[in-house]
Amino acid sequence: MQLPSSLLENAVNEFSKLPGIGKKTALRLVLHLLKQDVGEVLQFGDTLSRMRQEIKFCQRCSNISDADICSICANSSRNQNLICVVENIRDVIAIESTQQYNGTYHVLGGVISPLDGIGPDQLSIEPLVHRIVKEETEELIFALNPNIQGDTTIYYIQKKIQHCNCKVTTIARGIAFGGELEYADEMTLARSISNRLPVGQYVK
Repeated sequence: MQLPSSLLENAVNEFSKLPGIGKKTALRLVLHLLKQDVGEVLQFGDTLSRMRQEIKFCQRCSNISDADICSICANSSRNQNLICVVENIRDVIAIESTQQYNGTYHVLGGVISPLDGIGPDQLSIEPLVHRIVKEETEELIFALNPNIQGDTTIYYIQKKIQHCNCKVTTIARGIAFGGELEYADEMTLARSISNRLPVGQYVK
């Protein structure tokens, strides 16, 4: 891609480093910024810079936060004895958007995946174990992706806290609403059958 300005080219290269952004999309974004008022562009850049420099991670659950403790952990109206274990911050946002959960979270920062070189020591597992013991957590809910890596991580953590008096559960797995059985894999079908519910619980 031949560009008339090295400054423009540098900006395009930076934008194209973002996930899902190709060179053409990056160029479109940069040209859009060139049309904006200089003050607006400076504010845009300053906002990104401040976000990267000042954002924190909750000392309790590792969620993103403006303070040492995130707004979820600091909310006294939430069930502080209930922890939902998730892989990343996107999962926290997804669960929060349902408005159906009123406990706290713990962000692992990934899942155990030996093939990718990710072991337990690289995840926020030990802080979770210490937190469960210290806070005498009543229930731990695993909300990890239903795959080998997710199940391996669940098994590992479960073994680490087997001495704790903490109920361990996982989110239900099965056929998605609107899905078709012929497209579901065998593991999903098997879990759907084993985790079956009385008809009255979901048919009104």
